[in-house]
Amino acid sequence: MAGGDTDFAGSIPEIYDAWLVPLIFEAHAEDMAQRVAALAPKDVLETAAGSGVVTRVLAPQLAATTRYVASDLNPPMLARAAARQPEGKGVHWQPADALDMPFGDASFDVVCCQFGVMFFADRIAGHREARRVLRPGGRYIFSTWDKIAENGFADCVAQAVAEVFPEDPPDFLARTPYGYHDPAGILSDLRAAGFADIAVDTIAGESRAASAREPAVAFCQGTPLRTEIEARDPSRLEEATAQAQARIAARYGSGPVTAPIRGHVVTALR
Repeated sequence: MAGGDTDFAGSIPEIYDAWLVPLIFEAHAEDMAQRVAALAPKDVLETAAGSGVVTRVLAPQLAATTRYVASDLNPPMLARAAARQPEGKGVHWQPADALDMPFGDASFDVVCCQFGVMFFADRIAGHREARRVLRPGGRYIFSTWDKIAENGFADCVAQAVAEVFPEDPPDFLARTPYGYHDPAGILSDLRAAGFADIAVDTIAGESRAASAREPAVAFCQGTPLRTEIEARDPSRLEEATAQAQARIAARYGSGPVTAPIRGHVVTALR
């Protein structure tokens, strides 16, 4: 994995939270929160919490006595999440690498991770670490996107930036956020990490935006794809964004746009 894939810094956290979260993450956050809250856990760890979309939905659904730790590798993303968290249910914010967490063995009833495992430099190690901090009978719940072709806006953006840089196309989207999509491979990794009781649910839905401009900005400027674009030519970020906008409009229309999204939710029992 390229080193910049986990670099959510500068203006990226703000754009990510304002543009990408409502576009593709909010509906899935509701689903994740319901799954976790239904287990009535005493101790919850969220890894790769990002800008806190799951945290904001899940925290109010947990019992007042539940300990909730939200962690992320990137302090700027975690700071954004903490600033957005409504007052009420307390959340402990902990910068942490999901591959080497500062928590004792058997510390949590649930470990959840929404669309973060794709970024793990060693996914089996990340799954193994989740298993380590889970108590016997605890659950590991995470989501990952299906292949990029099944996620319309991202697919358009990936094709557009490849047109802008044909000799060296940025491949962050297909490589990382949409690069861990094969259920058979996911099951194999989890078994290698020590899990045996595993279920995979595939969830299809729709992503909506007021215009083709919104998803173009969200992906080109609110993810590490921006880093890849600027590494090639920082003066062409707006050109790449406009090309993505044009491709989205060509496929889905120039007014309000709707595109398919599809992901997997995986549950594994400790």
